[in-house]
Amino acid sequence: MKFTLKVWRQKKPTDNGRFRTYEAADISPDTSFLEMLDIVNERLIVRGDDPIVFDHDCREGICGTCGCVVNGFAHGHQEGTTLCQLHMRSFEDGQTLWIEPWRARAFPVISDLMVDRSAFDQIIQAGGFISIRTGSPPDGNAIPIPKDDSDEAFEAAACIGCGACVAACPNASAMLFVSAKITQLGLVPQGQPERWDRVKSMVSAMEQAGFGACTNHGECEAACPKEIPMDFIARLNRDLVFSMIKK
Repeated sequence: MKFTLKVWRQKKPTDNGRFRTYEAADISPDTSFLEMLDIVNERLIVRGDDPIVFDHDCREGICGTCGCVVNGFAHGHQEGTTLCQLHMRSFEDGQTLWIEPWRARAFPVISDLMVDRSAFDQIIQAGGFISIRTGSPPDGNAIPIPKDDSDEAFEAAACIGCGACVAACPNASAMLFVSAKITQLGLVPQGQPERWDRVKSMVSAMEQAGFGACTNHGECEAACPKEIPMDFIARLNRDLVFSMIKK
């Protein structure tokens, strides 16, 4: 297969980036998107050019490290798929692919397709954890949890923090990410003592990081590779209101 790549190149944050054109020829249909970029980079290095900078780690759809916008879609056009799980057979031979980084004020570009997502870390540090003593693992497992609650908490815990929801949202909102992290802990007994402080702290950290407001476009849910539902945003808003009443 052969592709024409229009790749966003920006050497450093203070530079003015631009799209540059590259040819990706002799690409196997079974090659993943990141492997395709590896091949292109190897050819660029041989020519003496700078390779394309992009984030990656596990390449198994687990870590949330990879991510860029392909032809206007965060992680590409396939639903429920991370960029590392996207294969070139899903594109047409000869197709032109426009590849750019996440676009959000809270995610400044580091270089090319790599952005700084430390704003997510700041949100987690503000309250995305349980600090009370919960005992050893057997003690925690001894606490009965309704099946519906445990299933919903597990669904929320599937969030890998890749940032696709932010990149897809017209407002660059992080509400889906934050709501998943709040729901994950808010549905289990161990998370109840800090529940109300947690939601206020994490929402405050989200606002301070410069993310936009949620206006229910729904692009976040559509772009999420783990298909986290927008229902969690409603739960976050409900908990936020209760937190103002309780304390």
